[in-house]
Amino acid sequence: MNAFDTPWKIWNTILLWAAYPLNRLLFRMHGIAWGRGWRLHGLPVIQKHRHSQMRFGDRLALRSTVRSNPLGANHPVILCTWQAGSLIQAGDDFSMTGGSICASRQIVIGNRVTVGANSVIVDSDFHPLHPDLRLDQPQGGSTSPILIEDDVFIGMHCLILKGVTIGRGSVIGAGSVVTSDVPPGVIAAGNPAHVLRENSA
Repeated sequence: MNAFDTPWKIWNTILLWAAYPLNRLLFRMHGIAWGRGWRLHGLPVIQKHRHSQMRFGDRLALRSTVRSNPLGANHPVILCTWQAGSLIQAGDDFSMTGGSICASRQIVIGNRVTVGANSVIVDSDFHPLHPDLRLDQPQGGSTSPILIEDDVFIGMHCLILKGVTIGRGSVIGAGSVVTSDVPPGVIAAGNPAHVLRENSA
């Protein structure tokens, strides 16, 4: 394809390189090791507890500007570890547009995982369900780790909730709310998400 047929991609590449030194500084300030082949469009929002960890593999791709993806990021990618001891870890070739990953405990993502525009992955309820507990412990919501295995594709505007494992090679349809485990090699969608069929391309 002729580059002049898609001029916005040229502009996005210019902006990517313009943001490169700021992104290097941002990740360095938060003690996050920089990997090979990273492509960060715009600046993500990093909210890292001083006693937590964030680790990302090679060829990380984060799109944090509305112009960087035709689906339009509602806001920059937000990466948050908001309690001591919490972990966000993603393997090689992880990509995400907008949306949020927030770990109170642990969110582990495998290799070659793609997260569509404006999806949210969160391992905590944040607030207790009972009103008395919310008054007494406003940040005392229950937590449970999330595991997303290799080669998973998560469509846009999805919500992945606490305690979920998404099996290798599965696809989560756009707009889904995942509240329970998804087995490997299937297509799941809905609210709550349920298996529709095997992912046999």
